[in-house]
Amino acid sequence: MSSSMFGTPLPVSTNSPILRRAGSKPVFTEQGHSESGYISEEGFFFPTEGDGMKSGTLPLHSVAIMPSPILLWRLKVLLFLVWGISCCKIGWDSVMRMSTDLQDLFLYEAFLYYNPLLLVTLMVWLWGINLWVFSQSTVNYSKIFDLDHSHLTHQEIWKCATWMTIIVPTSMTAYLYLYSHGEVSLAASQPVILYAVVLMVLIFPFDIFYLSSRYYFLRTLYRIVLPLQAITFSDFFLADILTSMSKVLSDLERSICRMVNRQVATIAWFEADSICGSHSLAIPLVLVFPYLFRLFQCLRQYKDTKERTSLLNAIKYSTAIPVISISALKYHVLHETWTSFLRPLWLMSSVINSSYSFYWDVARDWDLSVFTRIFKFKNPHICTNILYGRQLVYYWVISSNLILRCTWTYKLSAHLRHNYMTVFTITALEIVRRFQWVFFRVENEWNKMTSAKPSIELSSTDDTPKEDERLLGAGSHNI
Repeated sequence: MSSSMFGTPLPVSTNSPILRRAGSKPVFTEQGHSESGYISEEGFFFPTEGDGMKSGTLPLHSVAIMPSPILLWRLKVLLFLVWGISCCKIGWDSVMRMSTDLQDLFLYEAFLYYNPLLLVTLMVWLWGINLWVFSQSTVNYSKIFDLDHSHLTHQEIWKCATWMTIIVPTSMTAYLYLYSHGEVSLAASQPVILYAVVLMVLIFPFDIFYLSSRYYFLRTLYRIVLPLQAITFSDFFLADILTSMSKVLSDLERSICRMVNRQVATIAWFEADSICGSHSLAIPLVLVFPYLFRLFQCLRQYKDTKERTSLLNAIKYSTAIPVISISALKYHVLHETWTSFLRPLWLMSSVINSSYSFYWDVARDWDLSVFTRIFKFKNPHICTNILYGRQLVYYWVISSNLILRCTWTYKLSAHLRHNYMTVFTITALEIVRRFQWVFFRVENEWNKMTSAKPSIELSSTDDTPKEDERLLGAGSHNI
């Protein structure tokens, strides 16, 4: 006992049984050693002695101490919670320092700069969930999107989303704090720096941060803007997602307009007739761009395939153009003209757009005839029991899609955008609707591929990338 008190190494027999704590998973051989070369005790890993060591004892003070994965995960969660609470506290105190008449205007401007990136972050998180479900199910999404074996997995997508979740609110908190403490120029630099960093990450030409995936994403965007080639599934799939992000693109344009015209951290932009004001023609123009892109894609598909379905799909996207255009005319016509003629016309256009889009989602994009095969997992899973073959799931998806299709018209209407919290909520719900839509659309495409090519092996077990394949090859890409 006295020798152990003064630092003499304690003998630890490599053949002695080791009690496994929660979170550690040692696998022992017949000799009592862990296959990984570590033994676990008190939540830490200790390397066992090598074959060349003559002694059966191991000095505890001479080994590297590594925390267990469970302990590291709990520490990360704790730090994330502390960070989130700190951001909320600092942001709230900063807003409360301002005068009452300035608070709403200031929040509206701050929200405008950061809500596009916040919504993009939400979309990335949900896309990671989509990939996780597909990797667990019988759907081979890598074949559908023609992806390389080393494309980004759902865990890597979530890693990107985690960094976005940390960086964007941190920049917003810094903006609120600096402005409320009189550092207006420093506050104005926060969104400018953030947008510049995002742009640099996307176009950085060096082989870091998933270069091939970034290149594939940018190349797909280019193919969407200029549909001069045959349209692939990835092309119109991403274009459909962009239609759900049209409000995000519109706010992005307004934010960049303020930065270019040096109106950040000012209230000059709030004047309706200013260059970046609420009456700007650029707002409805950016709103309509995703629908025009998708419309041109349908026309290109009809040119290549001569299928009448492509023309009917083009009509669906064209119905969004009157909703956006008529709404924008409110600021450029007399009030009597708006109330007596344009508003009823806008309401009728909204009903047509919502009804047609809902019908196409359910009957064409999803195909009700294959609904019973949705969410079938390869292995027994809790989600299998909850989702597979449950009629309640389909009732929920169809009814929620109808409701959110109708509310989506609210977002497309430029004259209803001043209640920014309502518009933000509706936009977030539209992203959730698109998240649901992805499951059924990809499943339907997979069913078409398997039925069209029964003689070709399309097994997802062979082609879906393993979770430990992390390195991106030269030809890998991601959507």
